[in-house]
Amino acid sequence: MTKKRTRVLLLAALTVISLSLLFERNFLPRLSSKASPRKNSDLLQTVINLVRNDYIEEPDPAKTMMGAFKGLVDSLDPLSCYLDKESVLRYNERRQANLRDIGVVLFKGYSFFPQVEGLIENSPAEKGRIQIGDYISALDNRSTLMMSLLEINLYLKSKDPNPVKLKILRGNKTQEIVVERELLFEEPFSYTSAKGTSGILKIHQLFSPCVAKIKEKVVPQIRQQKKTLILDLRNCYEGEIEEARKLINLFLKEPNIGYFEKKGETKETLSCPDEAQLENLPLMIWTNLATMGSAEAVAGVLKEFKKAKIIGLETQGLVAKQDFFPLEDGSGILLTSSIFHLKSGKMLWQGGVMPDIAIESEDQGTNSYLKKSLSSPL
Repeated sequence: MTKKRTRVLLLAALTVISLSLLFERNFLPRLSSKASPRKNSDLLQTVINLVRNDYIEEPDPAKTMMGAFKGLVDSLDPLSCYLDKESVLRYNERRQANLRDIGVVLFKGYSFFPQVEGLIENSPAEKGRIQIGDYISALDNRSTLMMSLLEINLYLKSKDPNPVKLKILRGNKTQEIVVERELLFEEPFSYTSAKGTSGILKIHQLFSPCVAKIKEKVVPQIRQQKKTLILDLRNCYEGEIEEARKLINLFLKEPNIGYFEKKGETKETLSCPDEAQLENLPLMIWTNLATMGSAEAVAGVLKEFKKAKIIGLETQGLVAKQDFFPLEDGSGILLTSSIFHLKSGKMLWQGGVMPDIAIESEDQGTNSYLKKSLSSPL
């Protein structure tokens, strides 16, 4: 191995050590390394020596450096990740209304293939016979094993209607499915009537101006209603906490609905100070395993304040804020910087929201949810 390549490999290792110490001090709430920096350094030096002396080929310095960054950041939690240049461009475009997608909601644990947790109704994924519980092992022949959840979600989005090839693992069988990308929603929400209720308000994405449009188009229709409104948060996995706060404020006026806690127990309190236009409307919330992030905050807060009964499945527990840090080469790092707690102190991070009434995981159709709702008084 040349001296230049050895220096690059050593630099990658030193970068990992430095970043580890930086993250531990500044970004990771309630987490600390049990191993001493000296032991970590010794272990990394051993790994470097093994690669330098025993690996059959010359390591690619650029690939080694990127692997060091990616391996460190992606291992922190399901949301923190390292993004290469292409993924950063996709990340900056993610809120565009004209992006096409296949309509699958995924969750990825540590170092494993992403699993299908939800399917958007009438989406290409549903029509393509993808099933809840499937694992996706590759996208266009690119393995998903080392891709973060965000990278996978960004890859599935595109301005163009070009198809994507998925390799699916189902039980002990593997199959390849080609799925088209389509525009999934005209609006970030939809409202439909349902017998015996004030209607079903389904939230697709919690990005602005979702709540402003709900106030304009839906609130005047239901404000004087007496029957239960169903807030459908199934498969709502994208959004921002500020839009979630505005949605909560439709049903609840409260100076303290919960808080985000950063490293060092620094707290940022969230409030809903405006008039709750739907405060007196009975409310039920539908959740499933694909109810993630800001949508979980909506369900958790309204349940705690006894404004709603939850019907469905326990959520994933991904209510947190991430900060994006651009790097000089055009890549970037997304880090979880604070986690959400309800007013009571309960943490909605890797804990999730429990339903009041459970739905069988094998029967998650809208008719099953509606039947449970109509037979379960508030």
